[in-house]
Amino acid sequence: MKKQQILLVCGGFLLFILLFFFGNTIPPVKPATVAANTPHAEKKIETEKLLTHAKERLTPQQLEKVTSLENSVKRGDVKNQQLQVYKTLASFWEDSVRLFEPYAYYTAEAAKLENSEKSLTFAAHLFLTNLKTESDPPMQNWLATNAKVLFQKALEINPKNDSSKVGLGACYIFGNISDNPMEGISLIREVVQRDPNNLFGHLILGLGGVRSAQFDKAIEHFKVVVDRQPDNLEATLNLAETYDQKGDKEDAIKWYKVVKAKIPNPEAQKELDTRIKALQ
Repeated sequence: MKKQQILLVCGGFLLFILLFFFGNTIPPVKPATVAANTPHAEKKIETEKLLTHAKERLTPQQLEKVTSLENSVKRGDVKNQQLQVYKTLASFWEDSVRLFEPYAYYTAEAAKLENSEKSLTFAAHLFLTNLKTESDPPMQNWLATNAKVLFQKALEINPKNDSSKVGLGACYIFGNISDNPMEGISLIREVVQRDPNNLFGHLILGLGGVRSAQFDKAIEHFKVVVDRQPDNLEATLNLAETYDQKGDKEDAIKWYKVVKAKIPNPEAQKELDTRIKALQ
């Protein structure tokens, strides 16, 4: 079963809405190659190339509009002019083109100029939402790198924001931005140990457990979320899939049925039925 396929058709949650409208809609650009002496050297995505590639999707009229906006900053109050341009470009890519990467990029640039905790965390979570389901390593790195900067700036404003700490930790776990993903896990564990009710932290630790094939630990964390938030479809689906990957067919079927009962969408139910029958 493809989890993202289920998420795409469920709707009703911010995560699912973002994936439905945007997903990973831009084909991979030709990444720039990092220096050969860099540890674990691999291709990385350059933002300028990504934006250039996105513009290739535009009609001549749309391209003219984007170019005009990019060149519209004049003398005077440059900062506020640039802020408005970034916001307008973000809205354009969101509403008119529905390409996630340029929308998120310009949202992030506007947030950096605005420099409020609310705008920075909003932009950071845009990147993190897609990062959690992204499978392409260069794109994982691009998403995590952008999210990391935003979470760090938000934490400079409010160092006590546990959600931002968990988000920052998630960047290390999922983003290929460090040779030591434990750096991120330790940051999240610190939050969860201090506040066992931090369900966002439990969810990320669960996803991290799946990533490292520590299925029993992942199940523990997903169960904490599901027990306290029975309608959390993301946690419930991840719980079912983790039992599935562990080889526990009985519990996998049980939780896939729970997911099926929570969603009215026939396409999603069909996908779940297919997986359930395969396990029986």
